[in-house]
Amino acid sequence: MSIEKAIQAMREGKPILIHDSAGRENEVDIAIRADAVQPRHVALMRRDGGGLICVAIHPKISKNLGLPYIQEVYEAASSKFKVLSSARANDIPYDERSAFSISVNHRKTFTGVTDIDRALTISELGKLGARAMGSSVTDGFGKDFRSPGHVPLLIAVDGILKKRKGHTELVVALAELAEITPVVAICEMLDSNTNRALSKDDAMKYAEAHGLEFLEGSEIIRAYMKEGA
Repeated sequence: MSIEKAIQAMREGKPILIHDSAGRENEVDIAIRADAVQPRHVALMRRDGGGLICVAIHPKISKNLGLPYIQEVYEAASSKFKVLSSARANDIPYDERSAFSISVNHRKTFTGVTDIDRALTISELGKLGARAMGSSVTDGFGKDFRSPGHVPLLIAVDGILKKRKGHTELVVALAELAEITPVVAICEMLDSNTNRALSKDDAMKYAEAHGLEFLEGSEIIRAYMKEGA
């Protein structure tokens, strides 16, 4: 029943907690559908999460927006800036590739980093993503967003959960199961006592104390594959 409750929570714009797996990052992320994010959600993620607040998007949306993986940008620019070749992310200990794309601020933000500014950027990304699921809107992206900014974008690998099973793919898959726009804000939960990622047990205690749903990545994978996605 946890997957069904999490799907409903996702639909309602409530935060949920997702653990990827012990064999991968072994981290728990706070996840909230992007189009529902408000300043209080950004405050919660930075206060109780503490990691990087990013936005995961479906590969179809990234294609229709013309968004690249940041590594593709580095490769294109590496002939001029040699450091980009030497700094290539080819030794990630838990994965084969990075999901990072560009970082953005909405053009109506000021510095872009405040709770209000980041909430605006994230929620508007969710709204734009809804339009981009159906058609190309590359002109609209530059009209509404500037780069670089304070909200990093993550692109789920095409063939959701078949080639990569990171938090990016997990939250996009969960959004699809919830039949909402697959654009989701995520933030890793860190532990200021150990200076490491918050343990799964402590994250589960946090979820219980705050009335939030907690999901294992394997639950999402099973439900997604069952749907034949």
